[in-house]
Amino acid sequence: MTTRTPDVTVVVAVYNTMPYLTECLNSLVGQSIGLDRLEIVAVDDGSTDDSGKELDRFAAKYPKTVKVVHQENSGGPAAPSNRALDQATGRYVYFIGSDDYLGKDALKRLVKCADENESDVVVGKMVGTNGRYVHQALYKKNDPDVSLYDSALPFTLANTKLFRRELVEKLGLRFPEDMPVGSDQPFTIEACVKARKISVVADYTCYYAVKRGDASNITYRANHLARLHCVERIMAYTAELIEPGPKRDWVFKRHFTWELAKLIQDDFPSLDRATQVELCAGIAKLADEYFTEPLRDSMDVQRRVRIALAQAGAVDRLVEAITADTQGDGSPFLLEDERAYVRYPGFRDPELGLPDRLFEVIGEAVPKLLSAGTGLVSAEWDQTGQDLAVSLSVRVPVTGQAGSAVLRLADRAMPKSADKAGGRRLPVGTELPAPGGEQRSEPAEDGRSTVLHGRFPLKVSRATLGVRAYLDVAGSTYEIPVRTDGRPLPLARRWRETVPYRVSATANSKGRLVITTAPLWEPALGVGKRLRQTMSRVKRKLTR
Repeated sequence: MTTRTPDVTVVVAVYNTMPYLTECLNSLVGQSIGLDRLEIVAVDDGSTDDSGKELDRFAAKYPKTVKVVHQENSGGPAAPSNRALDQATGRYVYFIGSDDYLGKDALKRLVKCADENESDVVVGKMVGTNGRYVHQALYKKNDPDVSLYDSALPFTLANTKLFRRELVEKLGLRFPEDMPVGSDQPFTIEACVKARKISVVADYTCYYAVKRGDASNITYRANHLARLHCVERIMAYTAELIEPGPKRDWVFKRHFTWELAKLIQDDFPSLDRATQVELCAGIAKLADEYFTEPLRDSMDVQRRVRIALAQAGAVDRLVEAITADTQGDGSPFLLEDERAYVRYPGFRDPELGLPDRLFEVIGEAVPKLLSAGTGLVSAEWDQTGQDLAVSLSVRVPVTGQAGSAVLRLADRAMPKSADKAGGRRLPVGTELPAPGGEQRSEPAEDGRSTVLHGRFPLKVSRATLGVRAYLDVAGSTYEIPVRTDGRPLPLARRWRETVPYRVSATANSKGRLVITTAPLWEPALGVGKRLRQTMSRVKRKLTR
């Protein structure tokens, strides 16, 4: 009797994932590749819910396809994954989280891609569900041969991929069992470094990553220090595989902008002092070893500054910088000699001696930082006879050579893509709205911002006008809607006599200042015009 060799072995490490486990297993046995080409090896890592029973139920129903191993709890997914690998017999091996699930054609497409391109690793498109974040840049198009060193692959280092098992066994790849989180990264990185070819299947959603309703995924449970120690292990392992230079920087950019940056984000100020100090010391060790100038300059200024403050052991300054960002006050920009610096705590602090370059805006968009410090100071009507204007004062977070900052009334809506950032960088050559009135600017009393003053005559028309600030920063022009920030607004006013108008200043649903003008009523229409309008409406109804 000939023993079949499956095309793919799916490894499932299981610990207390009911009821998600059922959907995961159903998505596997329902794969279009067919049960005869599939092997599933599931290891129950000492579950205390009904996960073990559910695995046994599937093994009884699909005895030729599903293998189940039960073991004592090991504390993480590494040990059960290794146990399953020891039993795998497929030409390829694929890993799935036991709370996730696959698209029906996932394995068929992945195996086909690997066979056609002779790929050692195939990455299938992965999306998050229930609010789980999954980096999407790698999935813009199918790619038969993608490099670890010039693509978004370093931001997709989970083991949820198809690996040629011959490569896995040749390299002796296994998961480090003493890493509670991130144990899949050393495995994935070495496979990608040594693979003959890596391919991407982007035109089909292969993998659905689920964030559990109680956020009990191991990624979300691990504490700060545990995650720090795992990143230390990952980066040391990677450094042995990739020599110093642009290639290593490309991979390590992921760890500095993702894992390490997460340790010093919004919740850092609430940590106890001892943990804050230990985190900064650990980040400093890694930064001293791997945070090269090219890598530093490739990062956004917010993360770059936070890492530099941690590296310098400036815990209080780091807390101040994070607090300024999270409270929405932002840090002001210094515009100087065609350069822009974000004046985070520690900027030009003689005690720290940090280089200006750390705080410089370098080829990046910064609308969120600009928006945080932009807001209304005052608004009032200015009427002379039948003529009405709105006089505005707006605070913008720029100092120094800030003469290019202006206010405008814009009749175009902001794109939805600008909502989260609170503004946008304008494409080169975009024409600004007409000035419309007198303007001047002056430094604010706090020395951290500039106040723009503008008087805008209003036209007799039906219009909705957004109040915008336009700022030139580091060679780019930014359009920032002005928030009212709870400031008092002038009462709506009746304007003109012959055809009276109503003018109002309000905050829209996004908290942005809007000036609206409209006639109080429409002038009477002549009989002929009313008839033409009626006939036009009837015609439109008949031709629908």
